[in-house]
Amino acid sequence: MENRPPYTINNEMLGLVATISTKLGRIMHYQDMSAYPRLRRNNRIESIHSSLAIEANSLTLGNVRDVIAGKAVAGPEREIREVKNAYAAYAELADLNPYRLEELLRLHGIMTAGLVRESGKLRSGEEGVFANGKCIFMAPPARLVLGQMEDLFTWLREECNRIQPLLLSSIFHYEFVFIHPFADGNGRMARLWQTALLAQWQPIFAYLPIENQIYKYQSEYYAAISSSYRAGESTPFIIFMLHMIDAVLDELLEKDVLGEDNECVKKLLAVMKYDISYKAKELQEILGLKATAGLKRNYIEPAMRQGLIAMTIPDKPTSRNQRYYRIK
Repeated sequence: MENRPPYTINNEMLGLVATISTKLGRIMHYQDMSAYPRLRRNNRIESIHSSLAIEANSLTLGNVRDVIAGKAVAGPEREIREVKNAYAAYAELADLNPYRLEELLRLHGIMTAGLVRESGKLRSGEEGVFANGKCIFMAPPARLVLGQMEDLFTWLREECNRIQPLLLSSIFHYEFVFIHPFADGNGRMARLWQTALLAQWQPIFAYLPIENQIYKYQSEYYAAISSSYRAGESTPFIIFMLHMIDAVLDELLEKDVLGEDNECVKKLLAVMKYDISYKAKELQEILGLKATAGLKRNYIEPAMRQGLIAMTIPDKPTSRNQRYYRIK
């Protein structure tokens, strides 16, 4: 193959790969995510909310959760459709083949069904990459897109057993954004496809909300894309994505380590049944505590930091209708 994606391996990259690999080894008991259905579902919902929010979808995390649960949500019909489509697309992660262009087109058809004219098809017009209303760069002409995407997938298949998956998926992510193969949905598909490639290596990545980290550092995400474009290689973007993946694993490890020793959290989990939500006052009475302040400080807040419980109205933490439910 002549058109090989340019990138440079450096010490920072190698150090991050080693760090991430070590952390993955420490959380191997999470690899079978079927044992954590609520955690798996919540992470998936976070991923979808964040990936769509990066593309200016205004629905809150609570809205996204309700749409996926089949509840009525007041919001733009297009944005509600984006959530439903994204949920359907992410549900394909376990079965898709991320090394085939035909699969990418199929998933794009699911992701953009009813939203764009060229759903499931490569673009016929010219496109650019924009951040904050400014064009970072113009994508290659439409007439070159098919050839460039075929080359990219040929490279992906040739190198999948030679390049470390953390690097391979990040390189692909940047090259995908650079080519910008679709009229709409490029960012969503690029992030979904990196997750798909990583999940082929370690299944836990199918449920790690990497998109949530990118959303938190959205300006840095676009800055890394811009830096790579100016450098003529994906190196800056690879380093950025490795930092995002490392941060996601840190969060999971923090939840795991804290969860082992906190006796108050253990007592709280012992009285909370799955699929039932509780008001703070109800939990206070069940636990026999005198003050709600102590309940929140010593029980609820630590459990939420560990990802063991969650709020039913996360966008309004002080709502009088707030309830808490157990995740795992």
